[in-house]
Amino acid sequence: MASLKPLIMRANRLLGASLVEQGIVSIDDLDEANERLLELMSSKSDSTQVSLLSILVNEKQCLDENGLLEKLVEEHGLGLIDIRNIDYPEELSKPLKVDECWATLTVPFDHVEDTRYLATAYYLSPAVRKYWEDKIRGKVIWYAATVESISDFLETFESEAANSALAGSN
Repeated sequence: MASLKPLIMRANRLLGASLVEQGIVSIDDLDEANERLLELMSSKSDSTQVSLLSILVNEKQCLDENGLLEKLVEEHGLGLIDIRNIDYPEELSKPLKVDECWATLTVPFDHVEDTRYLATAYYLSPAVRKYWEDKIRGKVIWYAATVESISDFLETFESEAANSALAGSN
């Protein structure tokens, strides 16, 4: 987790700046959400699961996630996906690093030849896009997803992986 902390901080900082720049949230709301983010990151043992977007949408309720998704579709040309409804390919599950997915609220969900398909709640964070595009080194097709969709998928993935490991040890 310690190695991901700079990525988490940068991803959230740049997401916040982008949301304010585009008039999606006010600077005052962002400041309050950033304070809460820092508080949660210092108090939670697993701070990879802490996100500015979750705070803005769920805690402060100053950001309408549906409006954000609509903006991503209309202005950025992204498709929408609910990652929970994907039949996740086995060849992607073995190399999946869940902590990276939590840190960026992004999940690679398919690949065809040299093209990877990613679902993200953090598309407006340039740090997240750069991180995955550098990591993948091929063509990337981005899809917008809700925080809830990504979180539910990752929680289920972690639970199933733990159950498989437990069954394998018996």
